[in-house]
Amino acid sequence: MFHVERWARLCARHYPVRMKALVITRQGAPVAPNVEFQGDFPDCREAGPGEVVVKTLASALNHLDLWVGKGVPGLSLDYPRVAGCDACGEVVSVGEGVDAGWVGRRVIVNAALQAPEAHRAGDPPGSSLAPNYELIGEHHSPGTHAERFVCPVANLAEVGEDADPAKAAAFGLASLTAYSMMVGKAGLRPGQSVLITGIGGGVALAALHLCRWMGCPAIVTSRHQWKLDRAMELGATEGVLDTGEDWSRAVRGATGKRGVDLVVDSVGKATHLWCVKSMARGAAYVTPGCTTGPDATTDLARVFWNQLRILGSTMGTSDELRELAALFRAGRLDAVVDSEHAATDGRAAYERLESGEQFGKVVVRW
Repeated sequence: MFHVERWARLCARHYPVRMKALVITRQGAPVAPNVEFQGDFPDCREAGPGEVVVKTLASALNHLDLWVGKGVPGLSLDYPRVAGCDACGEVVSVGEGVDAGWVGRRVIVNAALQAPEAHRAGDPPGSSLAPNYELIGEHHSPGTHAERFVCPVANLAEVGEDADPAKAAAFGLASLTAYSMMVGKAGLRPGQSVLITGIGGGVALAALHLCRWMGCPAIVTSRHQWKLDRAMELGATEGVLDTGEDWSRAVRGATGKRGVDLVVDSVGKATHLWCVKSMARGAAYVTPGCTTGPDATTDLARVFWNQLRILGSTMGTSDELRELAALFRAGRLDAVVDSEHAATDGRAAYERLESGEQFGKVVVRW
């Protein structure tokens, strides 16, 4: 007599389940030529205790995907591997201890997994230690640029069954990064002024959306006038063209010489000093990255005399993601999608991100 369960076990043993994925075949720069769409990549593992399997509807690219392709300093990565730390998908199965009510829910994911700390004898209190994160799509493969991926249920946030998957995928990580750095760490208050460098990237645009929601005037910079024009359409109050010369006088002029209350700078070396010179007394400078390099020149006299705060920020908490998801569901916050690409044309998505010409997030549809 035919036995369905026995046949399924035999199939799983001899014909392993495969899935579609965007695979980085080897390390190197540029990254895009090393990206391949594969239809027979090994499927993700089953959900363990406290985990779920998510069917990807759309995934969004981040600069982290390029670092994974180039190689992350201090991190040994094996290839081929699947990157991706941003996605909107539907929960298709749950592991032990997870409420079955999650199945079928449309979600976004916080890809940051808090790594356990090694507690050594004699260590001081860890009261001020920041979380030690490992990332789905960086430390752990496969990431979200695949048909399915596994993540802890605690890292999910619902976006609603009617949410556009491309918009939701574009919203997740960039908005979480901006919200955590601006509100959670820097303590931004409604009405305070904000400087955002390099407008056009995902985090910078998410920061602009937060400014609009909080009633904060936003000054943005870019090397491209067309990006400044787009930003003004999205609610920026002032645009400063970055020609490679010090633009801090223009920023201070736009604030009546007072300076801004908060700087959101992911550019790094090329803009840091001008940002510091643009700050009001007691202002905060927050960085989530440094695309032009980490070895910036600063002005310590301004830092101590004006009592400035310089903060670093990486990712955010899952509670913060759920707060953002509530705002997304209510239509209070949104994301800008630069372009959408079919998974079969995933290399073009990487090419678009690598070009640096995007305005908003580059999204892959699954």
